[in-house]
Amino acid sequence: MSDIRIVVADDQQIVRDGLVTVLGLIDDFDVVAEADDGEQAVRAVGMHRPDVVLMDLRMPVLDGIAATIRILADFPATRVLVLTTFDDDESITRALQAGASGYLTKDAGRAQLASAIRAVLDGQRVLGDTVGRRLVERLTAGPSDPPAALRSRFPDLTRREAEVAVLVAADATNAEIAQRLFISTATVKSHINALFAKLGVRTRAEAVAALR
Repeated sequence: MSDIRIVVADDQQIVRDGLVTVLGLIDDFDVVAEADDGEQAVRAVGMHRPDVVLMDLRMPVLDGIAATIRILADFPATRVLVLTTFDDDESITRALQAGASGYLTKDAGRAQLASAIRAVLDGQRVLGDTVGRRLVERLTAGPSDPPAALRSRFPDLTRREAEVAVLVAADATNAEIAQRLFISTATVKSHINALFAKLGVRTRAEAVAALR
């Protein structure tokens, strides 16, 4: 199997050096180019046709959002994985709207970064723990917070199990739950199994009846 070809785009030299070193320790990863601004990242993708671009957001000349849009317009087979210090709602939303396949913050460890690179190449949407939690909170919270209300009735549920339970009660399919919460269908199944056990039910219909 051929190596996974990666472009690292970040305007801080020390960050690029660290990423190149870390990725170089993984046998099937090959950093084919570095870029210190968005324009260089676009050119590097055109020259090297990488599988994945690790994209910082705040860069000179052309920022990571604009670079992502240009890269995906010209090279749709390339995946963009955002790696940034920013986890505010606007940055997350703009990156995902631009077509980024994943969004991690720079406190991610080597194992998480490697797993995310492989996952986006496999067609999955990847969000770091903090990013995913913020996005789900924004999607599910409102004047009344359904997951919080459900946990008051079933205190053994974790927050994520309650989020899944709200969608189960709304008759969402596993695929729809996975898309809404930005998790894999396998993870949805795991949460549903835990949910069934805590509710003392065996079927989805019984779970829906218990939750409503």
